[in-house]
Amino acid sequence: MDLGLLQREVAEIIGVTESSVWNWEHGTDPELQYNPSIIKFLGYIPFDCPDDTVGRLAWYKRARGMNFDDLGEIMGRDPEQLSDWLSGLHNPFRKNLDKIELFLDEQGVVKDPPALQLRT
Repeated sequence: MDLGLLQREVAEIIGVTESSVWNWEHGTDPELQYNPSIIKFLGYIPFDCPDDTVGRLAWYKRARGMNFDDLGEIMGRDPEQLSDWLSGLHNPFRKNLDKIELFLDEQGVVKDPPALQLRT
C-alpha cells in the first residue's frame, strides 16, 4: 500500500515513533498493543486467521493487541491457562473448545469466506 506518506506521518497516525515504522518496514514485528492502530490505519487485518479454534483465539488476541492478562479478564479465564493453550503446551478439552467458540462468536470473530473478519 503506497499512500505517499512519510514515515513520520504514518508514525503520527498510528501513535508510534518514526523509528518504529522504519523497523516494521524492515521486518521487525510491531508490539501487540499497536496492532489495533495499525489495522485501523491499513483498513484490514494483515495476517491470516487459522481455521482451528485455538488458532482463531490467538488471532483474536493478536488483532486486538491483547496480552494474556487482558484476554483472561474478558474471557473469565486464568491467563496462564490461555498461555498454555495458545503455546500448544496443553490442548483444551472439548468443553473448553466449545466455550472458546462461543466467546469468539460473541466477540464478532466471524468467518466470511474466503476472508475472516473481526467486527468492531
